[in-house]
Amino acid sequence: MRKNLSRRGLLKGLTALTLLLTIPLKLMARATEAFESTRVDKIYATLFGNMEIEPSKDVTLKAPEIAENGAVVPISISTRITGVESISVVVDKNPTPLSATFQFGPTSPADISMRVKMGESSIIRALVKTKDKVYMASREVKVTIGGCGG
Repeated sequence: MRKNLSRRGLLKGLTALTLLLTIPLKLMARATEAFESTRVDKIYATLFGNMEIEPSKDVTLKAPEIAENGAVVPISISTRITGVESISVVVDKNPTPLSATFQFGPTSPADISMRVKMGESSIIRALVKTKDKVYMASREVKVTIGGCGG
C-alpha cells in the first residue's frame, strides 16, 4: 500500500531537516572561533563556557621535557575518566594556541597521540571535557629549534 505525501508533510520534513543541518554549522562556527583566537582565556570561554576547569591527576599528558625540533613535538593524552566528550590541546605561547580538539562518542576510548608545532618553549595543556566538568593536565616543554616560523 502506497501512502501519498502531502504538501504539509513535505514542508514539516524539510523544516526538520534544515534544523538538524544547522546544529553542526553552529558547532563548526564555535570551533572556528576557538581555533582563530590568540588568547587562551577566550579559547576556554568559547569551548567550555562557564564550566569549571580542574587540574587532575586522572589525565595523563606525555610530552618531552626538551623538544629538539619545535616543528614536530610528539604528545599523547589519555584518561580513565568516564563520559569524555572531547579532548582539546592548547599550546600557550603559539600564535594560535588551540592545536586540536577531538570529539568522542560514548564508547570511544579517550586516548590520543599526535604531534604539535611549537614556536617557542611553552606550557602544553590537555583539556578533557565531560558533561559537567573540564579536567586539565599541563606540562612545560622547552624548544631548542623553533617550529612556528622559527
